[in-house]
Amino acid sequence: MTKAIASGAPGPCRVSRLAPLAAALLLAGCPGNDAAPPGVPTLEVWAHAGQESERVVLRRQVERFNAAHGELRVRLTEIPEGAYNAQVQAAAVAGALPDLLELDGPYLASYVWQGHLRVLDDLLPDSLRADLLPSIVAQGRWHGRLWSVGTFDSGLGIYADGARLREVGARIPTLERPWSGAELDALLERLARGDPDGAVLDLKLDYAGEWYTYAFSPLIQSAGGDLVDRTGGGGADGTLNGPAAVAACARVQRWIERGRVDPNIDGAAFVARRVALAFGGHWNYAEYAEELGDELLLLPLPDLGRGTRTGQGSWTWALSAGARHPETATRFLLYLMRTEQILAMSATNGAVPATRSAVARSPHYRPGGPLRLFADQLQGRWAVPRPRTPAYPVITAEFQKAFDRIRGGGDVQEALDGASRAIDREIADNRGYPLVGRAREEALR
Repeated sequence: MTKAIASGAPGPCRVSRLAPLAAALLLAGCPGNDAAPPGVPTLEVWAHAGQESERVVLRRQVERFNAAHGELRVRLTEIPEGAYNAQVQAAAVAGALPDLLELDGPYLASYVWQGHLRVLDDLLPDSLRADLLPSIVAQGRWHGRLWSVGTFDSGLGIYADGARLREVGARIPTLERPWSGAELDALLERLARGDPDGAVLDLKLDYAGEWYTYAFSPLIQSAGGDLVDRTGGGGADGTLNGPAAVAACARVQRWIERGRVDPNIDGAAFVARRVALAFGGHWNYAEYAEELGDELLLLPLPDLGRGTRTGQGSWTWALSAGARHPETATRFLLYLMRTEQILAMSATNGAVPATRSAVARSPHYRPGGPLRLFADQLQGRWAVPRPRTPAYPVITAEFQKAFDRIRGGGDVQEALDGASRAIDREIADNRGYPLVGRAREEALR
């Protein structure tokens, strides 16, 4: 997850629905790519065109790698982020994927299931694999094999105005002892009594899209539910619309209906100090710290019965199954995974560095750093990857629609029932996504 987290989810992952997109594939070439000298192999690399600062860092990494490796050449292509997943899927269907490409982590299983990726287990050194954060491994693993690695991960928590919490005598929660749901409910009421409009919480409802899944499924998981059953057949019925999930979503709905949530139309609810608490991620830190200074606190999400949980996952690198230069692609990937390169990217986008070595050297994430909570969450038992299944594009799209109904005052049970039916229909239509072809051979060997 980066700041552009609110981008819409792509449609269902059936290959037949994506084929028409191949003709509309539009790729934005990266400025500064030089043509390879005659006889020098060209490594094709695709990346999402995210924040300008991220693009600058990646371009410089490519330039430095090329300068140090005259026997090969990396050619970077940037694809607009808003259409990235659809365009890359279209290229996959057309058999036109590059050697190395970025993927938005939750969509990894779709590409694996379709046979478009190559496993990394035999390509990465043991030292790197041991250094990866558990969340990076969890995001990149499916059917027991590692298919991708990212250079950073995301953080999710509650930012708080320390001065406002002191005024009402609030306890400062920790990962081991977070606020309970009842404790947070009571705190919102205490804060509201001294607030002009009673709205004291920012849920980033101005983000919408993937934010809904990323930010609110951890509350469902904390209550004992989930988006789908991860222990059985992978369906949603009885899980997404079960009592725990309904209770968690109903609690959020009550916060909204009681007027405790600022709609945040201007995106400034927290920095304008209209609210004392704000759901948010690593991308919010710089702006919040500049405004609140030492009064800024970073806290875990509440415990709704099964412990606090947090969202995780972001952009990740994978090798295509048809890579012409897999060894060269691995060399460039290992270059990006060097500690100094990870820290260069983390310094510009604020995200959690992907390795323990980089975390230890990061001024924000090392022990005592202001964002250490995010690193602790990802290294502990609190981070939950979004469901690793080819059905994820449908899961997130249906949950987003359900949450839109819930935030608007709709019946919680009915909204989640509808999402569950649509998700289970997608899974049934694809026969539970059995591994076939190359994907099966790779995953089971």
